[in-house]
Amino acid sequence: MSEWAPGPALAAYHAGVMVIGELAAQFTDEAWAGPTPCQEWRAADLAGHLRCVADDYHEYLDDAPVSRLARLMARGASPESLARKLARQNTAELAALADGTGPEHIAAFLAAARAYADRVLPVWDLPHHRYGDTVVTVGGMVGAVCAEWHLHAWDLAAALGKDYQPASPEVLVAGWRSGVPHLPLDAGVTMTPCGAAAGGARSPAGASPGTGAVAAGAWQALLSASGRVPH
Repeated sequence: MSEWAPGPALAAYHAGVMVIGELAAQFTDEAWAGPTPCQEWRAADLAGHLRCVADDYHEYLDDAPVSRLARLMARGASPESLARKLARQNTAELAALADGTGPEHIAAFLAAARAYADRVLPVWDLPHHRYGDTVVTVGGMVGAVCAEWHLHAWDLAAALGKDYQPASPEVLVAGWRSGVPHLPLDAGVTMTPCGAAAGGARSPAGASPGTGAVAAGAWQALLSASGRVPH
């Protein structure tokens, strides 16, 4: 099992940010208005969500370990309850986001995501929040964020009718285990993908989720745990 350590962790983090930028550059105006695997979200909405959550992660780091996320997680609620609460937060933040195009949202996301990586190394081992009796460090939270970037890269690729598989999914699994204690990969809990509105997971026509040797293992586990493909 790969270790979630700053070197490989930040390399995987930056790779996720970079691939989001590369995929976003392939979208036409028509594609930005098209569907994604995230229920009720067009590609431009997904770009807006990325912008919102990148800003949220700065806020959580600013306020750790007593952020609004920390207060929510400290209650030890079930994965399903947490998913519903975070989905409502995502919906509200997206509704409040200033108008902008997909490329504008992605540009803001890229800047915020890179700035976040610049902040975390000096505080890597400090507590970020707690889930029940489990303390999630700042480094652990980076694991959750890193996995999210790569999963949203898969969403963007699917919206383009493509598949995406990261180079080192085993590193992402280590990050997930460090940062997402409320949702173990082997828990078998069915989640709604992307933090959008409730509904069954679906992929746009032309996408081929979960294919290839890598997806049969670590990457498939992440896609399943995040509700993007069936368990």
